[in-house]
Amino acid sequence: MATALDHIADRDSVEIVWRSYELAPEEGRVPGPTAAGAMAGWWGDQASARVARIQALGAAEGLELNLHLARPVNTFDAHRLCHLAAGRGRADQMMERLLHAYHTEGLNVADPQVLQRLGTEAGLDAAQVRAVLAGDDYAEEVRADRRRAAEHGVTGVPSLVIDGRPPVSGVQPAAELRRLLEGPTGPPGVLVAPDRTG
Repeated sequence: MATALDHIADRDSVEIVWRSYELAPEEGRVPGPTAAGAMAGWWGDQASARVARIQALGAAEGLELNLHLARPVNTFDAHRLCHLAAGRGRADQMMERLLHAYHTEGLNVADPQVLQRLGTEAGLDAAQVRAVLAGDDYAEEVRADRRRAAEHGVTGVPSLVIDGRPPVSGVQPAAELRRLLEGPTGPPGVLVAPDRTG
């Protein structure tokens, strides 16, 4: 996405709004099978090819996606932390840190100690991160994003909703993402990007 945005003529006209989307809200906090294993259950014989495509698209952007390390878990608290970050002007940094932790490092993003560390590494105040994780701040915001996603027809991640148009997959080459962002009349005003942590 960053590469696509970098090549848009009027980058300042694009506002990115990260939205919460729990891919598997029923997941527990203890990691189970890997993301690659889960994808095999979803996609059957096509899983290997789809995993390879995701990894190739990531590699083209300099991203190491270790889907054989990443283990889906409940991400409700991670999403709450993202809302805290958004209110502090650190949404991009928080999302980047969470996505790298999950997809590259294979960390448990449901573990409060892991989230505490990731939040401070993203530039958030440690005491504020602790307070959010100990309470229920931003819970309603996460639920509201879930309802909004349903209204827009979002069923998976990463999805992009550009200027209220129907959602499109974010797993595409940078050139195609740029084309979608620029659209028939130039850059969009608002890009809503439900995250990929699940």
